[in-house]
Amino acid sequence: MKSVVKNSIQIILGALIYALAINYFLIPNRIGEGGVTGLTAIGYYTFRIPPALTNIVLNGILILVGFKFLKRETVFYSLWAVIWISLFLRVPVLWPYHTSQTIIAAIAGGVLMGISMGLIFRAKGTIAGSTILAKIVNRYFGIRNGSAMLFFDLIVAIPSGFIIGFQNMLLTALELYVSAVVLNKYLDAIGAKRSVLVLSKKNRAIGEALSANLGQGVTMLKATGFYSQENMDALFYVCSNRDWTSVMPIIMSVDPEALVVTDQIRSVRGRHLPDL
Repeated sequence: MKSVVKNSIQIILGALIYALAINYFLIPNRIGEGGVTGLTAIGYYTFRIPPALTNIVLNGILILVGFKFLKRETVFYSLWAVIWISLFLRVPVLWPYHTSQTIIAAIAGGVLMGISMGLIFRAKGTIAGSTILAKIVNRYFGIRNGSAMLFFDLIVAIPSGFIIGFQNMLLTALELYVSAVVLNKYLDAIGAKRSVLVLSKKNRAIGEALSANLGQGVTMLKATGFYSQENMDALFYVCSNRDWTSVMPIIMSVDPEALVVTDQIRSVRGRHLPDL
């Protein structure tokens, strides 16, 4: 229950920042968006359809698609996000940011968009639209959320140039790129994992030290040296960026000559690694 409350509050905060980016930076400067948000902007510019109405109708349809490919938890959190985004979009805009230097509005809107989506993604939700499609691609193909979302958003953003103009279409592409970069950096900084492969004659002791100090299972693999044909144990370990600062000192304290290979991981499935 504590986790549900925390995620729900985080999604509300993300929805607020998302609505601020649209109402205060993008729409006042006729900058579009991608995905469903881009369609809401086009609907507003062309037919004066309230963005909140377009947002909840189109995203409702895509959430139904999400039921087939995503976890029910993700779908319900996404619905929660869509509801709050629609509510915040209806709040009267007091001081919209108008500027002749529209590139500033594009960059500011992109940064806010990236932060808002990072908060919502970390709370196990999406903002529906292209983010649902990005979540599906990330889950099944391992492509980073921000990169997949940028692809789907550009499908809508580029044709929008016929309505908002070529210059504003370029600014929209810039805003989408900035939001994708911020989202990827946010998710990498907060939720990324690192894999560690250790080759050492003291792997058993290293595994015991890692497990005792960090409280997580360690996997031992059987390996054979190609040149020496000597059998040995290879240690495989996955940790968060927060724990990574402790991993190397622990390994070096046991065996300063250990060969350590590390890599950044985009996606980890399963609650625990096998402890073999």
